[in-house]
Amino acid sequence: MPLVLETENISGEDGPDAGIRIKCDGSHDLSEIVIFPTTPSQRGGIEDLRLVRFLDDDGRATYFGTYTAFSGQSVRQELLSTPDFRTFELRPLRGDATGSKGMALFPRRIAGHFAMLGREDNENIWFLTSADIHDWSGGAKAIEPRWPWEFVQIGNCGSPIEIDEGWLVVTHGVGAVRNYCIGACLLDRDDPSKLLARTKLPLLRSDMDEREGYVPNVAYSCGAMVHNRVLVLPYAIADSFTTFATIPLERLLAAMD
Repeated sequence: MPLVLETENISGEDGPDAGIRIKCDGSHDLSEIVIFPTTPSQRGGIEDLRLVRFLDDDGRATYFGTYTAFSGQSVRQELLSTPDFRTFELRPLRGDATGSKGMALFPRRIAGHFAMLGREDNENIWFLTSADIHDWSGGAKAIEPRWPWEFVQIGNCGSPIEIDEGWLVVTHGVGAVRNYCIGACLLDRDDPSKLLARTKLPLLRSDMDEREGYVPNVAYSCGAMVHNRVLVLPYAIADSFTTFATIPLERLLAAMD
């Protein structure tokens, strides 16, 4: 059966605020499904999906992914949701915190609210909560650049990962000559606005022979996972190729101050 894509406006809005549902029938493998820009806000591209399995208080699991929509003139954050990777809903996010890149949803509610990491000032990582998953404003500054390799700005590399010690956040830092490196930090489990520890040195940076590419000097990731107390991190170099790195959690946590 051939792959059939069916697109439906689900918001009642036209133009940049449209929300859409995409049904992918006939596909036998997830790799056959590719979502292309559909709405005016996505005309210049959709990128940097930070996908997470969200477990709600009632035990229901949904996959949510924040991503950047580029209209050609401006960027904003939008939200993809799917229960089965066959039907996808894509909706714009509202609020003061959604006009920049790099929002990442926590995998469960915190104190009854949805929780998100953002970078609304384009420099620091912020912690936000909301009763409405589509509306994000305010928040508290949680992580500021501290070391030279993150001096220009710091952001997340995907949704926080809950471990015994707290919330593990893989980060990217931008230093001189827009050189991107990857680090990590640990947030308090009950109050993720509190920073407990962070890596002083980068975990990863591009080697000299890896810095040339579509976007030079960049090591970047949009998500990781922990398996058997080992962090498994897929990451890209210079927007040209993707590879993996692993590190035991004990070694990673020992490297944090």
